[in-house]
Amino acid sequence: MPTLPTPLLTERNELIARLAANRHYDIAIVGGGATGLGVALDAAARGLSVVLVESHDFAKGTSSRSTKLVHGGVRYLAQGNIGLVREALHERTTLLRNAPHLAQPLSFIMPSYRWWETPFYGMGLKMYDALAGKAGLGKTEFLTRDETLALLPTAQPNGLKGGVRYWDGQFNDARLALALARTAATHGALLVNYCRAVDLVHEAGRLVGLVCEDTETSKQYRINARCIVNAAGVWVDELRQKDGRVNGEGARDLVKPMVAPSQGVHVVVDREFLGSDVGLMVPNTADGRVLFAVPWLGKVILGTTDTPRKDLPREPLPFREEVDFILNESARYLRRAPVRADVRSVWVGLRPLVKPPDDDGEGTKGLSREHTVLVSRSGLVTVTGGKWTTYRAMAEDVLTTCLEKSLLDGPKDSVTVHLKLIGADSSELHGHSICQLPGLHSYGDEQSVVLNLPGASTTLADGLTEAMVRFAARFEYAIHVEDVLARRSRLLFLDARLASSLAVRVGEILRQETGLDPQVEAFQELAQQYLRLPE
Repeated sequence: MPTLPTPLLTERNELIARLAANRHYDIAIVGGGATGLGVALDAAARGLSVVLVESHDFAKGTSSRSTKLVHGGVRYLAQGNIGLVREALHERTTLLRNAPHLAQPLSFIMPSYRWWETPFYGMGLKMYDALAGKAGLGKTEFLTRDETLALLPTAQPNGLKGGVRYWDGQFNDARLALALARTAATHGALLVNYCRAVDLVHEAGRLVGLVCEDTETSKQYRINARCIVNAAGVWVDELRQKDGRVNGEGARDLVKPMVAPSQGVHVVVDREFLGSDVGLMVPNTADGRVLFAVPWLGKVILGTTDTPRKDLPREPLPFREEVDFILNESARYLRRAPVRADVRSVWVGLRPLVKPPDDDGEGTKGLSREHTVLVSRSGLVTVTGGKWTTYRAMAEDVLTTCLEKSLLDGPKDSVTVHLKLIGADSSELHGHSICQLPGLHSYGDEQSVVLNLPGASTTLADGLTEAMVRFAARFEYAIHVEDVLARRSRLLFLDARLASSLAVRVGEILRQETGLDPQVEAFQELAQQYLRLPE
């Protein structure tokens, strides 16, 4: 195997110096989640000059809190949204091909406890196969009771009639976001985390730039750009408000919110509760939602909920009824039901569902999961909605809109459908599974770089070495302990108590590498939140 180049350094002083250079960019993007990073990569790959700023860390919000599924959306098929399912199935294949070190196929069992469930749900999943066509990951199979228990030995046997096995994909969401950022950087994009957009700059009614603030130093910088994209996810309305027209009293007119936040809670328990590298899918829970039990990085994710929420906290807390719902529903389908004492971590994400014009704010289950792209009078391009699986198609739609509105000049065709993400070109990726323990395979063809850093043989926890912390600081934009233990590794999401116990040592390594405050105590407080279940 040929020697691989050393990845791009992400030394913060250099990033800030580039930001301060007062360059004029083709496109400036606000928001470092899946959507914003996808737009940055697509634009940079077309040869456009790109800058992206993120107020916190990349994928700090919704984009690190998914159910870890790369899927077409079985529930959307039941709703009759064939177009969304077909697009998502196509994008599923593209993602698995372009990031095989971070996304792989996973089969699911849908157990049947009533005689009609196997044929009913099985025929729907056969349609799922048909929509996927050649992009399918495996054929749907009708299972007997014994076959179901052989594949999913911890399924509740009482009353079990059989089951259906189908295929989707799963991925490491936060590390995929990071791969998007780093791949965009290799194409010349400037990406800066912990840099907040504080205002927009208008001239003669047109948007010409933005003001951002380095949250580490509180210094402000102006970014000049021909096109500005608001990709702040569930928080897009905050920036849209700054774009509102100034009225006669010198204040900005209120902009009608376009996002209806929906809260999704996930509970993590030990692998023994599922006992398999096959996922469990319940298509119709007691309140009509879908419930998953997903094997992931040596643990099991149970979720998710779909609860309307009015406020937009960066670290939302689960409601008691949500945790009870997940545990109670799990008890109906698992031989041994997890209880509160079994929970290793609980985390919450806010989905940016798009409001219809006549929204009454009463619920979110019926709201569209499709994305929306809007262009304001001043030229601010806002994109929100959608889901992780379709991030690439969303980015393509954004740039198509920018070109159609003459906000950009450049190639009309995206090249990302065949663009491998950083780390993807390795002959050693086959045979590994995200179901299993985290480890070097998620670095893909950069494994040798990690292994040659100091501390490669010093293990901090399963799947985390001192060298990985140094790699995160040098090449993956990590500054704080949370960046490493929540998103470069996923320990906070897997075992919050273990993550907390490593904070001091990880902080020491980060301080050696960056010279910055790693915010150890802040992380330990956050870890307690991931352990705390509402009473």
